[in-house]
Amino acid sequence: MASPTLTIDLDKIEHNARTVTDLCARHGIEVAGVTKAVCGEPQVAMAMLRGGVAGIADSRLESIHRLAAAGVPGHRLLLRLPALSAVDEVVGSVDASLNSELSVLTALSDAARGRGRVHEVILMVDLGDLREGVWPDELVALARAVRDLPGIAIRGVGANLACLGGVVPDEANMNRLVELAEAVEAAIGERLRWISGLNSSGLALLASGRLPGGINHARIGEAILLGRETIHRNPWPGTFQDAFALHAEVLELKRKPSRPVGERSQDAFGHLPAFEDRGERDRALVGIGREDMDLEGLTPHDERLDIVGGTSGYLVVDVTEAAGEIRVGDTLGFTPNYSALVGAMTSGYVGKRLLARISHHRS
Repeated sequence: MASPTLTIDLDKIEHNARTVTDLCARHGIEVAGVTKAVCGEPQVAMAMLRGGVAGIADSRLESIHRLAAAGVPGHRLLLRLPALSAVDEVVGSVDASLNSELSVLTALSDAARGRGRVHEVILMVDLGDLREGVWPDELVALARAVRDLPGIAIRGVGANLACLGGVVPDEANMNRLVELAEAVEAAIGERLRWISGLNSSGLALLASGRLPGGINHARIGEAILLGRETIHRNPWPGTFQDAFALHAEVLELKRKPSRPVGERSQDAFGHLPAFEDRGERDRALVGIGREDMDLEGLTPHDERLDIVGGTSGYLVVDVTEAAGEIRVGDTLGFTPNYSALVGAMTSGYVGKRLLARISHHRS
């Protein structure tokens, strides 16, 4: 194979989705399956739906269009705050969106009214992670301002945690979200459909039984795709961690010193990496580089192999412990983390191959 390839096991994704949605369902929580890490790949979305997610959520309108063009059914939620310049496209493309800006909500109202539609919104509140959302003391005022906008239906209140600031969801901030949702309900005079407080970082809180009652909506991506919670990146019980695998070809195999020889400066990316002196080692140059994806997010399938580093076009792997078993032209396998998965899926240099053992799963 001349190009690196990412294989995608749809059956394992379906299984992971079922494991996560079954857990959430036991606690009265509806799950939106998040496909942003896979660029809205329709077959991944279908696997999530077969696994029990109630709808699909993505952060890019381009991915939403890809889902629609492929005929992926169900509710569609836009995760990234709508751009003011794209409100008409948003209203025409998704059922609901996350929002925090009154000017954008007003524009969404105009766009929805022009199309004869009702656009659902989840008002986002910032509980300390310092990403999207109004500060808690501004939420009720925003809800009151949005309440009477024609073409807009406030369906929920939401918060995002463990992304920018790494703030962990806990009983205190989830209770705060429920309290704020109740205050919004009192202000607008109607019941909210969703209190959307969980992503993959909240599964441990949910499984422990400490999640406050009232949280009834989750936006889950990584736990379904990679089988990991996102506080400690530990494997989630009952899920597969190898639904995605990257394979790339060995282009060169040489025995070389383990430390560079000569006066050193920065590398091609402005860093001065450290090299441990381990004597001469067998080193493979693998045909994938930083131009293709995030190399730091790769873990070799063979535990005897160590990633030394990478450049724009190569991944350097120490294969000494597997001496004699690896040859030029062989393919090495790697498990990607979330960052590497995003890079591989968005890369035009990485091929994608969908796998399924059940015929109706195939594209």
